[in-house]
Amino acid sequence: MSQKIHVLFPCQEGKGAELVEMMKEALVDTRAWQGCQSVEVYTNADAPDDVVLWETFDQRSDHEAYLAWRVETGLMDLLAPVLRSGPQFTYFAAHPDV
Repeated sequence: MSQKIHVLFPCQEGKGAELVEMMKEALVDTRAWQGCQSVEVYTNADAPDDVVLWETFDQRSDHEAYLAWRVETGLMDLLAPVLRSGPQFTYFAAHPDV
């Protein structure tokens, strides 16, 4: 079963739109990553400096390998100036029987 991931990027005041622009380029590589099925980008309608990614990967290990690559290649360092704190990752378990 696919792995759903919610990623919250809490941006500094007024920096949410800047992060969304940065994501346009960065997510090209994400979507091409082995196991990536989809990535959607949202902003909180009531707090537009909170940017959320809703991701689907084949399995958690695919996402973890992707994250390790992003850290190694410096993307997190590139994003740091617009963030007020580090990204928060939540992995969801599906309950298709409910």
